[in-house]
Amino acid sequence: MDALTSEKPATSDHGPTPPASPPLPPPPATPAAPSLPSSAPALTTPEAHAKPPAKKPKSRWQLYLVLAIVIGVALYLGIPEAISAFTTVSTDDAYVSGHVTFVAPRVSGQVTKVYVDDNNRVRKGDLLLQLDKAPYQAQADIAQAAVSAAESDLVVAEAQARGLIGQARAARYSLQHAIEDVDNQIALLRARVATVESKRASLVKAQGDFDRAVPLVRTGNVSPDEFESRKEALAVAKAQIDEALQAVYEVRVSLGLPPKPESGDLTDVPPDLDQSFSSVRQAQANLVQAAAQLGITTSSYSQSPKEMISEFYRRDPSGDINKIYERILKDAPNIKQAQAKLLQAQRNLDLALLNLSYTDVYAEIDGAITRREVNPGNNLVAGQAVMAIRSLADIWVDANFKETQLAKLRIGQPVTLKVDMYGRHHEFQGRISGFTMGTGSTLALLPAENATGNFVKVVQRLPVRIDLIDYNPDEMPLFIGTSVTPYVHVNEAPTGPNAGRILQPDIAVPSTAPATNP
Repeated sequence: MDALTSEKPATSDHGPTPPASPPLPPPPATPAAPSLPSSAPALTTPEAHAKPPAKKPKSRWQLYLVLAIVIGVALYLGIPEAISAFTTVSTDDAYVSGHVTFVAPRVSGQVTKVYVDDNNRVRKGDLLLQLDKAPYQAQADIAQAAVSAAESDLVVAEAQARGLIGQARAARYSLQHAIEDVDNQIALLRARVATVESKRASLVKAQGDFDRAVPLVRTGNVSPDEFESRKEALAVAKAQIDEALQAVYEVRVSLGLPPKPESGDLTDVPPDLDQSFSSVRQAQANLVQAAAQLGITTSSYSQSPKEMISEFYRRDPSGDINKIYERILKDAPNIKQAQAKLLQAQRNLDLALLNLSYTDVYAEIDGAITRREVNPGNNLVAGQAVMAIRSLADIWVDANFKETQLAKLRIGQPVTLKVDMYGRHHEFQGRISGFTMGTGSTLALLPAENATGNFVKVVQRLPVRIDLIDYNPDEMPLFIGTSVTPYVHVNEAPTGPNAGRILQPDIAVPSTAPATNP
């Protein structure tokens, strides 16, 4: 009983137990009770209801379990991070980038309608806004009228060219006629010289008859009447030869020759007289003048008519005069001038219609509208930016790696991209496509100047471009400027174009501008 009364209050998992009741005085002596069978319940005392002190046999195992769980979680999370640290190169200084196209009208005008607003998604070719068409429609109508006038001028020019061809043909026939006239005069000269020779023979006969009649008239063998007749015949023969000579002189003078040649031969004529005679040269000059209006020039001004005509016929291999005139008509200067004016009027019309079409402003790329700064009624000038289109598909990641991380980076290495906006729910895949030729500090608006003052070395960062692979903006779009954590797998083999290189090769660009159709 002393041991029981001296026991301290016991504790349990639910708190301390209440203290035991104070000891009772001993009961008075009683006679011994008869023995009870063993199966009867034993008598209990209040001390028998006191609980023994609580023990903690499971607390140590619970601690071990918690430690095991913590270690397991640490290994589950730490082992991949450790493996990633040894097999990848990463940075948290990376952002989504993409092309932006600024929408600007190509002509000036007043806005009549705006069809899109910020954040609207558009496709290439969608109508974004319209300008007032009335001024440009009027310019197009004026240009159309100028085209009609130029077409009429071309018809007139073709008619004038055909008239000039007629004049050239007439001049050609005039030249031929002049040459024939000279040839006829030469033939006439020769005929008259022959007449002179005939008259001289007649004169010789008349002179002989008269000379024989002179002694006979004295003897009376010839009558005086016959003598007078022979005398008159001689005078007539002399007169006829003088007349024939004058006719010869007339022809020679008409040919531009001296009446009496130094050689004494009245038929003496230069061999090229039909090419050098004044009337022939005049006809040749008229032909040259008519041909010049058609754009035909001679190789030399000293050409003879025959040489000039021969050169003219050589314009066609077969010498077909009709084909020659068709080609001359096609290349006539006034027709060329009218065609040039028509072409200029047509180009002015094309420009007016082009400006008219520019009043409708279309989207040049697929993307989303941002920075809309235009409303109906605004007056715009050509080139004024009114909104921007951010591409949804043509985007990439600019990762600014430290210069100490660049040693193992190469084009084509695979990259795992973790985007903050999606957390760990999705990882994007990409590949390195190029390195920027300059660190961020050198490409800044105000580059650092380290040549003066004290210098503190700062680790530089180089932008590295990472292209996305199998990116679908309709399912999980990326927004420009969102943060990305790229993991470059430097131990995997590079793939794709320019794999394993640091610098991209020269690109093939056209050396000359493409030809445009007139």
